[in-house]
Amino acid sequence: MNTERNNYLIAGAALSGFAALLHLGCVVFGAPWYRFLGAGERVARMDLAGHWLPTAMALAMACLLSVWALYALSGAGVIRKLPYVRLALCFITAIYFLRGLAFPPLILVFPDNSTAFWLASSAICVLFGVVHLLGLKQAWWKL
Repeated sequence: MNTERNNYLIAGAALSGFAALLHLGCVVFGAPWYRFLGAGERVARMDLAGHWLPTAMALAMACLLSVWALYALSGAGVIRKLPYVRLALCFITAIYFLRGLAFPPLILVFPDNSTAFWLASSAICVLFGVVHLLGLKQAWWKL
């Protein structure tokens, strides 16, 4: 493990971990959380009807975001080095930026979400991407 802290990747891990917890909140608290976090009315109604898909999607996202948090911690030197950490962090950073910047076509796929949701969630994803990018830049030669 690295003795020099990479606060950007530690922050990135915390952000991804918090996002994972929010997705788990959807599973625990149901339709109101799906609505609040922007999954849309259709997903909230599916949850109220007892359909398995909203829970499966939220759990899948929580797992993915948890793995991303682990990779950020690995890149920061907080935990042991995971396989392909540099490649994974590049991918994670790119996905955050892509999600943040590609909201115009996503609006067409998820028309239930408000403009405020798209602007806020996209800004958050870009922020997550910036934090990861700064951490990746700082750790690049150590990965």
